[in-house]
This record gives sequence, C-alpha cells and structure tokens, in this order.
Amino acid sequence: MPFIPHTDADVAAMLKAIGAGKIDDLFDEIPPALRSSGFKQVPEGLSEMEIARLMLERAEADGRYHNFIGAGAYEHHIPAAVWQIATRGEFYSSYTPYQAEASQGTLQLLYEYQTMMASLTGMDASNASLYDGASALAEAVLMAVRAHKSGRRVLVPKTLHPVYRQVVRSIVANQKIELVELPYDPAGGHTDPAALAAVATDDCAALVIAQPNFFGTLEEVDALTDWAHSQGLLVIACVNPVALAVLKAPGEWGARGADIAVGEGQPLGAPLSSGGPYFGFMCCKQALLRQMPGRIIGRTVDRDGQPGFTLTLQAREQHIRRSKATSNICTNQGLLVSAATIHMALLGPDGLERVAAHSHANTLALVAQLAAIKGVEKVFNRPLFHEAVLRLDQPAEEVLRALAAQGILGGYNLAAHYPELGQAVLVCATETKTAADLKNFAFHMERIVSKRRLDPPCAVKVNPSVK
Repeated sequence: MPFIPHTDADVAAMLKAIGAGKIDDLFDEIPPALRSSGFKQVPEGLSEMEIARLMLERAEADGRYHNFIGAGAYEHHIPAAVWQIATRGEFYSSYTPYQAEASQGTLQLLYEYQTMMASLTGMDASNASLYDGASALAEAVLMAVRAHKSGRRVLVPKTLHPVYRQVVRSIVANQKIELVELPYDPAGGHTDPAALAAVATDDCAALVIAQPNFFGTLEEVDALTDWAHSQGLLVIACVNPVALAVLKAPGEWGARGADIAVGEGQPLGAPLSSGGPYFGFMCCKQALLRQMPGRIIGRTVDRDGQPGFTLTLQAREQHIRRSKATSNICTNQGLLVSAATIHMALLGPDGLERVAAHSHANTLALVAQLAAIKGVEKVFNRPLFHEAVLRLDQPAEEVLRALAAQGILGGYNLAAHYPELGQAVLVCATETKTAADLKNFAFHMERIVSKRRLDPPCAVKVNPSVK
C-alpha cells in the first residue's frame, strides 16, 4: 500500500484553505443516487496468512497445463534474473525519459535495445518501441504509405496473423488505405511469388511478408522482396524475433533487403500473462528513419567529451505540431523493452540461437509423432519454424476439449479464421517442452481420436412430429 502522509490536522488545514467543510463537499456535484452506499459485495478483510491461502487455492483451481499453443504468443523460458533486474526501482519506475539529464540509465538501456534489434533484423535503425506486434504493423503500413506518397493500397497475405490483419484494417481504413488480401498456396501454405503477377500495383505502396507466417510456414522471402522492389513497392517484414536467430535477417532479403521490419517482442523475455502486456518492435532502413514513429534514442558526447544519451528525431505529437506528427503514440511499453534488453543480453546471440534451434527441433518431433496417428495429418508440405498446421478427421474443438481435460492445451483451432482448412489446429512446441511432454501429448491424442472413432458421441434423434 502507498504511504499516505497526511494527518487529520493536515487534511483540515487543506480543506480550510480551499473553503470546504469536509472532503465530501468536493464531490457534491455527483447526484446522491449515483453515489455508492458501501461495498456490499466485498467480504471482510483477511489476514496475510488467510489471503495467501485463498490465492493459492485460486491458482490451483486454474490447473496446470502443458501448453502447445503458439499463434503469436510463445511460452519460452525466461531466466529469473530478467525480471529480478527489470523490476528494480531504477527500471520499474522510469516511466518516461524526457529529462535526459535525469534519465541517462533509461536512455542508455533503450539505446542498447535499439542496437540489439537493429542487429537482429539487419536494419539500420530501431525505435523503442510500440504497443504490440499488431499496432507495430499498422504503424509500418502508415509509414510505408507516407514514404511511397502515391500508393494507398497495401498487399497483405492471408497467411499473416488474422488478428494483425484486423487491427491494421481498423487503424488504417479511415485514412482511405486499402488492404489487398493475397491468397496462399493450398499445398505449401505460403504466398506464391508467381501468383503476384496478376496483382495490380499501380496504386500499391507496399507488400507485407510474414516470416514465418501464421501457419509456421517459411515464405520465399528473397523472391517476394525482389518482386515488390521491381514494382516500386516497399517491403514490410513481419517477423518472429526468435526465428531471426536462425533465419536470414529482413535486411538481407533479396537484393536490397526489406525496408521496414516489425513484429511482436513478447518472445524476448515477456511472460504470456493471459495476453499482455507485450510490446511491438520496429526497425527500418536509414532512408525511412524520419518516417518512423516512436522513441528513438541517440548517443552523443557532452561538453566534457563524456558519452551521453538523448531523445532524437522525434516526429511525434509531443514534440512537433500535431498536424505534422507521424503518430499519436503517447508512450511505449518501456518496462517490457527493459526486460527484453536484459533477456537478450543474458542469452547473447548463441543463447538465442540455441532457443530457436531447440524450439524448431521440438516442433518437428511433435509433428512427426502426431502425424503418425491415424486421423491426424500434416497439412502443408513446406519448411516450417516453431509451429505447424495439422488436420483432424474429427471436430477439432471437441478433440482440444478432451486434451484440455488431460492437462494439455493441444493447439489453436483454425476454424474461425481458416474454415477452408477443415478441422485444423495450429500446434507449437518451444524449448520448454521435454521429450516426455511430446510423448505424453501424442499418447493422449491417439487415445482420444481412436476412442472417438470407435465410440462416436451419440447423435440426438429428433422426432419430426415434435415442434
């Protein structure tokens, strides 16, 4: 609880100074009918021991599950040191670094974060940062349209995360920017570069390329990037930062590299936390730097020649006229960026590569075991990373429910977003899973689908005469 230093005498003196008889007089404009008459639904207070017991019971009621769901948020091991350091007062309370003379530690951390992200993506510069991966992509679309100047259509593959597509459309639609959805190859689950020849590009500003895409499939990024540049389009890479430890960086795609790289930073030290808070990252080439929204930290020297850090190139509404601002981002996910910086510094390039390689190996092993079960098949035939799509010969929702009863979150049901795939689920296995975990998942999957095949749920017969 916060310490409240005011005594009754202090409160009385303040009320006298403003001419109020009592504190309630400060709220007299609120009609009595709208005022609370007390917290009738709130139970009596508990002791520390009692509240600890209650919270333990609540936590145990949630159960403990082996999680095989990815779909944009991933369960990675986070070293204990990450949040032990990130929640120190120096970082935890450093909300905004506008006063450079008082915020050198925060500014240096953000500068180092930018350096790490620019290196990981192969780009020239990074900001620090955006709200999440979806809003980062929306900002990248706006940035590309501003830079392109003539095009107001953006090519977006259907293999991009469906929630990202929804968020981007919500943000850019009222600015008369159209998202043109690109189909995917039904065999490979990727965007076929040859199919882009039929896409009109006269009024297009950019092509979005997800790597890996939502299905976990790897796209032909070199061919897609070169095609887009040959048509005068900018390339926006939407990437998984862990995958970049083993895959080609966006700055190296094709002959010239992608122009902008964005993504979700959650895999870099942020727990799943029931969906947030997370943070989005954005990097770009030098030519687009002045179009990039969000905080950008620069390094300089003071009058004594000592290194120092400060905010720079801030094309935001706090720093310039609102009509000239590139974005209305009012803050960033500073605490999450701090954790990501510490996480990357602890793991280093080799550690991040081991995480990626172990996750990839576990996913391949899991897919092989599940696809060997009768009634389960791998949908796409291209290389993958981190996750894969499997098709079941039974209702996916019911199979996933049965797996959950065994303590297994068995994948993400794709029916709502990709009904054309049938009873398909997206499965994922990170470095946190052991060989025993994979074997246990496969065991229960086989038991559930075989039992349902031999003993299907009874169909309810309806008497046509009953209305």
